[in-house]
Amino acid sequence: MIQKVMIYEKPISILPINESLRIQKLRDYQILDTHSEDTFDKIALLASQIFNTPSAYVTFVDTNRVYFKASIGSFQETEVAREDSLCSLAILDDKNTVFNDTHTSPDLMGSPYVSNIGGIRFYAGAPLKSPEGYSMGTVCVVDSVPREVTDEQLEMLRTLSDIVMNKLESRLRYNNIIKSQSDLMGIALHEIKNPVASISLANDILRIDGTKIPKMTDMIKRCVVTIQAKLADLLKLSEDEETDQKLSIEEADLNEMLHRLVNNFELLANKKNQIVELTVDDSLPKINIDKTKISDVLHNLMSNAIKYSYSNSTIKIIAKKIDDFVEIEFKDQGQGLNDEDAEKLFKKFAKLSSKPTGRESSNGLGLSICKSLVELHNGQIFAKSPGKELGTSFYISLPIIYRHRNETEEAYS
Repeated sequence: MIQKVMIYEKPISILPINESLRIQKLRDYQILDTHSEDTFDKIALLASQIFNTPSAYVTFVDTNRVYFKASIGSFQETEVAREDSLCSLAILDDKNTVFNDTHTSPDLMGSPYVSNIGGIRFYAGAPLKSPEGYSMGTVCVVDSVPREVTDEQLEMLRTLSDIVMNKLESRLRYNNIIKSQSDLMGIALHEIKNPVASISLANDILRIDGTKIPKMTDMIKRCVVTIQAKLADLLKLSEDEETDQKLSIEEADLNEMLHRLVNNFELLANKKNQIVELTVDDSLPKINIDKTKISDVLHNLMSNAIKYSYSNSTIKIIAKKIDDFVEIEFKDQGQGLNDEDAEKLFKKFAKLSSKPTGRESSNGLGLSICKSLVELHNGQIFAKSPGKELGTSFYISLPIIYRHRNETEEAYS
């Protein structure tokens, strides 16, 4: 682990590459300006105990400020100006940032939190890295006296930062599920409202005119059947807890989507000295898909290819038309799959023999969700591997023209 013990020169800009995308991801987590939580407080406490420092924090770097989600020590503020915070410098580095003695670097003395009496003399921070490679903030420890640290301490600090990100990613996924279910419930309630109003109206008419009993009872029966059908649809759709089953189909340019994907992950691949080669057939047609959901699938497969591939390797993305389908292949030179891996690859929380090569986190849910999203489009997702240490190819096959499942069934009946 390389520690920054030499005179530190502050960069001209403290904005990371892809700052706008980083801020957008930070907003997605909905963590800013939230109440204190036991999990984050305990992580900060553990950090202070590991380094035996009086202060430790879990921070998130916003546009113009650094927000303190958890705080151990005498510092009571919930935020500080971004330009005055050492965390703003720490997120510029993929590795742990260590200032053994801030007073040896004149560039750091510009911060009042360093130069003031009793200010920060020692700082160690581990970046909070999103799956896309964006630094959200830090888990950090500080002291008012210079300190030395061990590699073991810095490794534990990095582990704490991974725990924070796993918590945020799990929460984000849960929030998306809740939103999906809430949207679904709203649609169902809206569609049930009219038959309920008709039942109420029929009841009022029966009270006034008994001669219309047959007609009104038929209306009530039809309305009840409608409500039962809507509730049955709601229960059926809610069985899939990962995603909203309602697709928003539109024409999409996969060529454009894939180029944007490669651009978004360029920084992450460069950090592992990986080369991403994109090959798209000139004849690749536009297809009808839910762009948001398929973008999620492409994002996950690209992230996995980088995550499970070795440094200095090549990742190939190949898109081509095969009959009435478009096939996209993500081919890596990573750890490959054995027979046991292949059997449980797309199952929830599957634990495979392959491990992230850069200490990235994994929760075992991504591929199972990808499978659900691709199958919603009447497509297929599968993987092929010659064996362990021989790389893996993940394929998704999507129909060029999307048809609702009922239409597909009718076409083959």
